[in-house]
Amino acid sequence: MKKSRFSKLVFFLTLVFLFMPLFVLAVYAFNESKNMLWTGFSLVWFERLFTGSRNIWRAFWNSILIALTSAATATVLGSLGAIGINWYNFKLKKYVQTVSLLPLVLPEIIIGVSMLIFFVGIDLHLGLLRIYIAHTTFNLPFVLLVVISRLDEFDFSIIEAARDLGAREHQTLLRIIIPMAMPGIISAFLIAVTMSLEDFVITSFVSGPGSSTLPVHIYSMIRTGVSPVVNALSVVLLGGTICLVFLMRPFFKYIAHE
Repeated sequence: MKKSRFSKLVFFLTLVFLFMPLFVLAVYAFNESKNMLWTGFSLVWFERLFTGSRNIWRAFWNSILIALTSAATATVLGSLGAIGINWYNFKLKKYVQTVSLLPLVLPEIIIGVSMLIFFVGIDLHLGLLRIYIAHTTFNLPFVLLVVISRLDEFDFSIIEAARDLGAREHQTLLRIIIPMAMPGIISAFLIAVTMSLEDFVITSFVSGPGSSTLPVHIYSMIRTGVSPVVNALSVVLLGGTICLVFLMRPFFKYIAHE
């Protein structure tokens, strides 16, 4: 009985530790004052967010654009790479797989500096293209890891049966392997989108004026103090995320059952 009470207490304290900062942030988004002292309920910061914060929304849409395009590219390339690693046997297979997953353990600052040096070397100017290439690059290992994990559970006797029935390689790929790996591919895409949206370190190295993503722009805003507009934006993003999670619950259940 005591163990049960202790477990519940630890669980409750963990929830408080995780969600109290979000609760405080949400409360002060409705504070009339700029300071931490509560002076009254107000929606003035939400009004300023939606009417006078063009730069924030430009950075927001930059983040969405980069996240979707880089995640889609990384998912296609990473999925094909994972299928190739699992499908074909060659001498350096284990080494290729290890090197492909190496960026997962590298500090982001090293990746950011190396990407910056690479872009300067090829004379690629600051802009969204740089961010897109950088995000695609660091998302590839995550896609590889997820899709390879899915393919490790794959029954390759199905492929042998398809070949016995006369299916060619591209037919086997399109009609058997990709549909069977689709839950892993979709999961990898969602992870890549999340990683891109929240990335700050690498993006701060390769972004430039007018091409900042939301995390970089928010950081530049709070360097001189936390603006209540940032609190309001956080509440909007938090509410949108919660709604999106509830809308996608049937989809997540489908992935889990596959």
